[in-house]
Amino acid sequence: MIYIGCNSSSAHKNSEKKAKSKPASIYTLGLSDVDEATILNSARTRRIRSELDALVKHRLSPRHFSGGILVARKGVVLYEHYEGLESHAGKVPVTDSSSFQLASISKTFTGMAALSLVEKGKLGLEDPVQKFYPDFPYLGITVRMLLNHRSGLPNYLYFCDSLIKDKSHFLTNEEVIALMTVHKPAAQYQPDRHFNYCNTNYLLLASIIEKASGQTYADYLQQTFFTPLEMTHTFVADPTQAPRPHQTVSHLSSWKVEPDNSFDGVVGDKGIYSNVQDMLKWDQAIYSGKLFKPETLQEAFKPYSNEKPGIRNYGLGWRLFVYPDSTNNIVYHNGWWHGNNTVFYRFIKDSTTLVIVGNRYNRGIYQAVKPIREILGHGDGEEAGEE
Repeated sequence: MIYIGCNSSSAHKNSEKKAKSKPASIYTLGLSDVDEATILNSARTRRIRSELDALVKHRLSPRHFSGGILVARKGVVLYEHYEGLESHAGKVPVTDSSSFQLASISKTFTGMAALSLVEKGKLGLEDPVQKFYPDFPYLGITVRMLLNHRSGLPNYLYFCDSLIKDKSHFLTNEEVIALMTVHKPAAQYQPDRHFNYCNTNYLLLASIIEKASGQTYADYLQQTFFTPLEMTHTFVADPTQAPRPHQTVSHLSSWKVEPDNSFDGVVGDKGIYSNVQDMLKWDQAIYSGKLFKPETLQEAFKPYSNEKPGIRNYGLGWRLFVYPDSTNNIVYHNGWWHGNNTVFYRFIKDSTTLVIVGNRYNRGIYQAVKPIREILGHGDGEEAGEE
């Protein structure tokens, strides 16, 4: 791959090394050197690169933005840029080695991990939660309902706050499930009545993945996705352990550190760290057809909540813009946790990818998506929210 637009000298050196070797076809949809050169040298790419550079300087300026942005088409990077600091206190600059808290984009990995177990015959979409947690007091909820946010469960981020006494303790998934089993906080809805975005669903899915696979959530993702796809800067964070090399620190807009809290021990709904290059590998691996069966992807990207009119919907771990022309659909997820803001868009029509990660609270990251979509030729339709 050829990496363009990096303003970090270290990132530029790394990029030069990568440009010399032909990347694996899983990351470029099997394009030839000629195909890649055609994309990179086209007038359209030159225009996109110039307009993105101007937009980033205006919308994601060094005064406010700390993070990375990448735009690619068919796996070929058209634009890549880094800005800011991994840690303000340490004055460590962001580079292409920096890993960012993905926040709710982590749900795409949790969802696809569950679907990989379905492919292996170790998990069923219609399995009830009680198959794995017999005493779980909320009946009628299936794995599919957890994946598409139609379980009606209460959000643990709200009810746990009043139930835990030691705020310095990092809650585990099992502890939250035990609290639900004992205290039975009220459900939001009856199962499968409404779409209700809820982090509890993906907490439960991470624990079910552990039960079905016989591995920890972190080990299963490492073995199934991160290692095979050479996502060397991607991992499930453990707040009880020392930070990994180049693991970025979360900051408020003022550069004040926003520390982990008791909820950071919970995984599945958040907690995965990655960078823009690794996210492109994840994106391209899904396109490649080598990671999942076509019927699995069809389930993942199918809209499940049709009570309200409009193009917005949710699949199995993915937000969707569903258009009358299905070839123009957009598969995406945003994230927001502490001072981390993230964007991951997959424009299916021309296999264009947009990734933005940031570790200094900045709503401008989400607001930049609309003009970026217009530059890329995907400007029609509604805009997404922050998460």
